[in-house]
Amino acid sequence: MMSLLGISSQALFGQLLLGLINGSFYALLSLGLAVIFGMLNVINFAHGAQYMMGAFVAYLLLQFAGIGYWPALVLVPVIIGGFGIVLERTMLCRLYRLDPLYGLLLTFGIAMIIEGLFRYGYGVSGRPYPIPAALQGGYNLGFMFLPVYRAWVVVASLLLCLSTWFAIERTRLGAMLRAATENPVLVQAFGINVPLLVTATYGFGVALAGVAGLLAAPILQVNPLMGSNLIIIVFAVVVIGGMGSILGSILTGFGLGILEGLTKVFYPPASNVVIFVVMVGVLLVKPAGLFGREK
Repeated sequence: MMSLLGISSQALFGQLLLGLINGSFYALLSLGLAVIFGMLNVINFAHGAQYMMGAFVAYLLLQFAGIGYWPALVLVPVIIGGFGIVLERTMLCRLYRLDPLYGLLLTFGIAMIIEGLFRYGYGVSGRPYPIPAALQGGYNLGFMFLPVYRAWVVVASLLLCLSTWFAIERTRLGAMLRAATENPVLVQAFGINVPLLVTATYGFGVALAGVAGLLAAPILQVNPLMGSNLIIIVFAVVVIGGMGSILGSILTGFGLGILEGLTKVFYPPASNVVIFVVMVGVLLVKPAGLFGREK
């Protein structure tokens, strides 16, 4: 079946699905960045490397311990989040009173070290990670073929994003986190352990990157460069949505993924730059981002 523009419905819906999948990763990663920046005022440039580490930890668990996909869904965020906690306690905690640029430079250096170590140990070729048996195959919907695993990635990402938004915006713990960001001295006076909240927040944001890496492993293969290829786009998503905006990161991530997919259908040469064109346009009109707050 052909559309009015001579594009088959299979091609159109296939690219929409691809856009949703990319948008799922954009949303999860930009959400982690937004949580970290919004609560800690740290621009975490190591996020792409931590995403790559999530994929590699899942791969190594399978290769050396025989631990498959489903247990890895629990272990990977715990391991990557634990790495983030160690990083925050040993390095980042020294920079909170300084300009955010120092945090960006530190995390950029950490990202280069992590990526360099994995490139030294595993090269740059992709390593396959199997789709779990329960998520193999797909369904013929008539207008398109829907792979089960790709549908699972979209649903899992959406559930994680909405759960995080609800926890931060609608629960007592989220209220404490926001209050600790605005006035840590006052919050600590009420007996709340603010440093522990800060550490847990960074660990959680990094754990989200680890989960995204695990979800991506069966689709993109496990590669030391997978994070560096994605982080620039994710930063653009965060800027468009508004630095520190949780809801903005989620909506913008999915929306830009779909826009990128549609661009590949109607004008493929522009698909690699459309997100950055949108970023420039948004910054010209609303420098704080679509959902950001003007200072």
